[in-house]
This record gives sequence, C-alpha cells and structure tokens, in this order.
Amino acid sequence: MSVLGNMIKACKRINQLSSQIGWFNTGLFILNRFLVKISHRNIRLYKYYLIAQPVSSRPLLTPNRGRKIVIRPIDAQDPVIQFFPRPLSVIQERFKSGALCLVAFKDEKFVGFIWLMLGYYQEDEVRARFVPLPADSAAWDFDIYVDPDHRLGFAFLRLWDEANQILSGEGIQWSCSRIAAFNSNSLKSHAGFGTVTLGQAIFLRMGNWQLTLASLRPYVHLSFHPDSFPEFHLETHKLNSPFSTQEGETTLE
Repeated sequence: MSVLGNMIKACKRINQLSSQIGWFNTGLFILNRFLVKISHRNIRLYKYYLIAQPVSSRPLLTPNRGRKIVIRPIDAQDPVIQFFPRPLSVIQERFKSGALCLVAFKDEKFVGFIWLMLGYYQEDEVRARFVPLPADSAAWDFDIYVDPDHRLGFAFLRLWDEANQILSGEGIQWSCSRIAAFNSNSLKSHAGFGTVTLGQAIFLRMGNWQLTLASLRPYVHLSFHPDSFPEFHLETHKLNSPFSTQEGETTLE
C-alpha cells in the first residue's frame, strides 16, 4: 500500500475513534501510543473516568434469559484462575486485599468475571487509591471481563445481576469504578446502566515516577516511589439512586 493510502487509512481510524471517545481523548490515545513506542513501554499515559453506578436488587434479565450461564464466587485456590487473562501475581494480590471475584461459566467452561470490593480499592494499573463513600452504602467494582466468544451473549448482564444481588444485600446503593477513556467498548457497555460521572483523572507514568492530574482532590499529585499515591474520595451521598425508593426498572425479556 502506498504512503498516501496508509495516511488515508490512518485518518479514517482516527476519525472513527474520535467519534467514539472524542477528539481530546483521541489525542491522548495517540500521544500514549507515541510515548510507549519511543520509550519501549517505559512511559505510559492513562486517563480514567471515575463513575458511580446505581445498584438494584431486581435482575436485568428475566429467568429464561442467560440461564445456561452459572455465576459463582471463587477463592485464590480455585483452579479456574489459570484461565484468567491476567498475571497470577495480580490475581493473588487482589484476593489478599479482600476483593470478591464472581466468575461466569457456560457448560462448565470459564467465560468471564467481575471483581467487587467493599471498602477502598488500591489500583493495580497506576498508583492510586479510590475510596467509595459513604462506606456503608458505596462499594467498588473493577476489571469486568467477558471472553470474546461470549460478548454477544448474556454473560455480561448475568455477571451484573449477581453482583447487584450481592451488593444490594450488603445495603450498597452505588458501585463506583473507573473506566479507561480509551476503551470505547467499556464506555458503551456502561452507558445504559444509569452511571454518573464523578470526575476524571490522568496519570503519566515514567518508570517509578508518576504525575497525576485530576478533577477531584488532590487535583495534582507527583510520586517518585510506590508508597506515594493520590487518594480519591468518591462521594455518592448526594446522588439520587433511581432504585432507592422503588424498583421501577424493567428486565430484558
């Protein structure tokens, strides 16, 4: 393909991406790709949306939908973790921190997972701590994964149905999380859940050095070692949950 042809193809990809995540995020995405390439992955740029999602005790799916998908919690000794597309060290550290992992199975085969945390969450992609508040009515969810072969099925909604049941049973009204601004699929999948954006944060990492710029306190943070990180308090007490007084949503028939 000619140089002109490659340029046209690249422009089309950039326009498509900008229509999904916006021009500013697209610019950051391109900058990150450039930094990763010239630094051999020693420099990376991340941007997160910090969101809160209302928790409902009513299912998203009717009983006849997704019934072949079984959801169960696992522990650190469960052999299914060998199929997780994550480093074993990361998985073990999550269990040590007290995180709960719900796993989806279809015909006894692993198809996905979701992680939940009651309390603060120590991010494992950048150096940051996220604290959902109030502690008795807000929690944290993270790393929702569905195998590519099952992303057009009901696994994603079945995982959320089970997660909502557990969270609502603990009196949780809001589940907070962070969504990568460069991940258009994740942004799209959460859009229909009534999420509220609480803030944004950009992290620039270069070796042990990290610069954080955020719309929430502490706004700016500079770190030179692993024990130094910003802590974000994600307040949900002023949010009005659509499910706090009545369960008026409909399930998917």
